[in-house]
Amino acid sequence: MASPLLLASFAVAGAAISWKGGDLLVDAADRLGDHYGLPPIVQGAVIAAVGSSFPEFSSTVIATLRYGAFDIGIGAVVGSALFNILVIPGVSTIAGGGSMTTDRDLVYKEAQFYLLSLAVVLLTVSLAVIFYPLGPGRLVGEITPLLALLPLGMYGLYVFIQYHDSVDHRRHATRNRVHVGRQWARLGASLAVILVGADLLVRAAVGFGDLFGTPPLLWGMTVVAAGTSLPDTFVSVAAARARRPAVSLANVFGSNVFALLVALPAGVLAAGGAPVDFAAVVPMMGVLVVASLAFFAIIRTDLLLSRNEAYVLLGLYGAFLAWLVVESVGLLAVAPR
Repeated sequence: MASPLLLASFAVAGAAISWKGGDLLVDAADRLGDHYGLPPIVQGAVIAAVGSSFPEFSSTVIATLRYGAFDIGIGAVVGSALFNILVIPGVSTIAGGGSMTTDRDLVYKEAQFYLLSLAVVLLTVSLAVIFYPLGPGRLVGEITPLLALLPLGMYGLYVFIQYHDSVDHRRHATRNRVHVGRQWARLGASLAVILVGADLLVRAAVGFGDLFGTPPLLWGMTVVAAGTSLPDTFVSVAAARARRPAVSLANVFGSNVFALLVALPAGVLAAGGAPVDFAAVVPMMGVLVVASLAFFAIIRTDLLLSRNEAYVLLGLYGAFLAWLVVESVGLLAVAPR
């Protein structure tokens, strides 16, 4: 069994490598987005979001294929989604001068489609338990490749909507010419770097779970989630400092939509099916739903995210971490072990 110091070094190295790979990927993706004349919200919600969320995608596939631990993938996605909607907007608002404006496109399209994505994931898990149970008397079922197509189909609808929103913008947009082949090559190289970082993060999560006798889901929600969210943080903070709030917040929503509707099904498809414990997933998804509704209410108020509201979001994430600590030491048992 690996030592805590070695596992911690895996986590730090994996986070650093994922951050660097995500940085390279997002830079290449942004240049390509400018070259193709995409509007800011589409750049944030699709181009930057897919790029910065590739670590979550990689972690889910690696955890499922290499370790048979789909729970780590679920934990990484849910924990990263919480980090994205609570920490990243809070830090971005403070770093961007103390306030960040939103608009109706973000509130009534991006935010609401994200909430719909949560419902689709819960529906998929429910259908797995109802129609593909893995044992009598247990709320455990198998997410089959057929069920995985449900969230993937929803993401196809999301891209379809974004595409049509970008058609008119592209007709009048000023495009920045770049060396397209070089940028696509940089993007491909960054994906390989991210895979290395994601593998180290998953190793750390598996090792910590074995070392402390705690559910892999909890470590996925902390170690893997925080490490894979670094690229998202970089993108949103940089956009906020550049006074581009639409890109900053759209990246948050787009990253979560991609993680929920693509990263999770990717792990299922890669393994040909994956077991899911309904009793373990629902409390975590419940926390994410409550946090998402709080975030939605905050950004809708005057279409502005203020410094005080940023501190509220950070406080909510602190409360979430405190709950996980209590769970880990055994004082609560909401998440099954």
